[in-house]
Amino acid sequence: MDEKRIKELRELINYHNYKYNVLDDPEIQDREYDMLLKELEQLEEMHPGLITPDSPTQRVGGEPIKGFKKVSHEVPMQSLQDVFSIDELRKFDERIEKSLDEYEYVVEQKIDGLSVSLEYENGVLTRGSTRGDGLVGEDITANLRTVKSIPLRLREDVEFLEVRGEVYLPVGDFLELNEKQEVLGDKIFANPRNAAAGSLRQLDPRVAAERNLSIFVFNVQQVRGREFSTHSESLEFLKAVGFKVSPGYYICNKIDEVIKAVDEIGNLRGNDSYEIDGAVIKVNDLTQREELGSTSKNPRWAVAYKYPAEQKETILKNIFVQIGRTGVLTPNAELEPVRVSGSNVSRATLHNIDFITSKDIRIGDHVIIQKAGDIIPEVVEVIKEKRDGSEKEFVMPNSCPACGSPVGREENMAAYRCTGIECPAQQFRSIVHFCSKPAMNIDGLGPSLIDLFIKKELISTIGDIFYLHEKRDSMVILEGLGEKSVDKLIESIDLSKSNGLARLLVGFGIRHVGSRAGKLLAKSFSDIDALGKASHEELIVIDEVGDIMANSIISFFTNPQTTHLLGRLKEAGVDMASSDYGVKKSGVLLEKTVVLTGALPTLKRDEAKKLIEDNGGKASSSVSKKTDYVLAGSEAGSKLTKAQTLGVTIIDEEEFLKIIGG
Repeated sequence: MDEKRIKELRELINYHNYKYNVLDDPEIQDREYDMLLKELEQLEEMHPGLITPDSPTQRVGGEPIKGFKKVSHEVPMQSLQDVFSIDELRKFDERIEKSLDEYEYVVEQKIDGLSVSLEYENGVLTRGSTRGDGLVGEDITANLRTVKSIPLRLREDVEFLEVRGEVYLPVGDFLELNEKQEVLGDKIFANPRNAAAGSLRQLDPRVAAERNLSIFVFNVQQVRGREFSTHSESLEFLKAVGFKVSPGYYICNKIDEVIKAVDEIGNLRGNDSYEIDGAVIKVNDLTQREELGSTSKNPRWAVAYKYPAEQKETILKNIFVQIGRTGVLTPNAELEPVRVSGSNVSRATLHNIDFITSKDIRIGDHVIIQKAGDIIPEVVEVIKEKRDGSEKEFVMPNSCPACGSPVGREENMAAYRCTGIECPAQQFRSIVHFCSKPAMNIDGLGPSLIDLFIKKELISTIGDIFYLHEKRDSMVILEGLGEKSVDKLIESIDLSKSNGLARLLVGFGIRHVGSRAGKLLAKSFSDIDALGKASHEELIVIDEVGDIMANSIISFFTNPQTTHLLGRLKEAGVDMASSDYGVKKSGVLLEKTVVLTGALPTLKRDEAKKLIEDNGGKASSSVSKKTDYVLAGSEAGSKLTKAQTLGVTIIDEEEFLKIIGG
């Protein structure tokens, strides 16, 4: 009975997945879909022997892999020759005309993504790989399985089929991903293509599964069991068996029709959820393609027309400042609305004050704008000859527009930052960092739950975390939570109160104060109050604390928002005393630098690091001529080799313990 239901559920889920992700025509609500998937997951958990590779449950991403295997492409995945003008396009047609009497073209959108190969045997996805150099790519099957618009089983059991497609990240998801990356302090992607490529090359498939990747399939590389005479016929076949194919392609008989199609595709830029960076022009007849052949790099039967960045003139009406989630103040231009690359633009980023100064941008200027990567509007240049003297220079504010805290700019840095710890513009980033593992390590309170609590107005600052127990009833009714989960979270928050001064300082996110600096400060002051009263002179005598860090610490403690936050934390019973202050250390490693490498017989890395620091030494991550000891265990790698080359003293765990008297 369960086996029959599992089969029914798979067919039903695959149908709705096809309607939603390929046809963009959903028939049921997301919750109904989720319930079907949950039922299938539960049944497969009860009957693991019935799980198949093409089951919809296998899209979630499995365990991390160690690396990507190489894949040799039986049919080379060649790149196209680029053309940048209509004149070049006509010359391409002239070359085709010399070789063929009658012919037609297919003109398609050129999606800006990552080119991949998908292989199917008897209708089931067996392998997916990157293009690589065109001849050899990498096996990324586990990651491609997570892309919902890629069918795991075709709607027809073809003996063998290899197709080529372009995996992309929708523009909205790209902007959302970059915002999340900024909050977590991770890499910011330059454009959707880089984000798609970065997602598919993750060794952990669960990362790819979290990102809303999609695909357009545009070519049959190999097929057994079917034959096609034209490219357009193959596209219709691909659509019929379940693929999301290149949208809105044109069949053209003459070059003038091709040029018209190229213009029409160009007018679509900016109107869709995906990036178009050109149009692809291909000879339609597959036999004629074989006659034309290829060079070592490109097929002779196709070219890619690349669109120039569209630029428009407008007036810069005003400059306003936006506060990012990391506290950076970014100047933005308010523009006289103008249509660029398919959409109306009324705002553009000005990046930072150095960008404004270098281009001499002023309020009231006539400016040229374009969309960087067809997405983010930016000012390209100022038309200075149109100035009439009424233009005004822009000055960055001294206080944060969101909370009124002082704004600071570090030496040799372009960014201005808000110094307020309770700034509403930074609330999400601040709370996520405070709860993270290197800081207060509040188990269970991750980014998703923090975002939910902020939206439900349960928390707005760090201090609110320690009063969540008063809002227990409001938490237990939230979707995904229950009494047990909430009680466990409250217990985790209570436990974090005793973490001590070092972790608390890291959690505050004071500029330049990381884990090591937090420990050094905790060793030097008895509690938070003593540190808050410390002068510049008292701070800089501490090892590794320089002028910049000292100024940052003083700025933090003199901010009224800090005073308010500390008061709330004290009232909640958070321990702000130092457990390390006044503890006697041997000093045997004073002014000595020790580098750890490999696995030690009995000591864990953190334990060894603590022993080094407890005895006055500095635990470093890199070997140099200034390194005093390299503490090496089994499977020591390049650090050990470098130490041997530099003549640095190498010791094992036994020698280390003798040195510190342990």
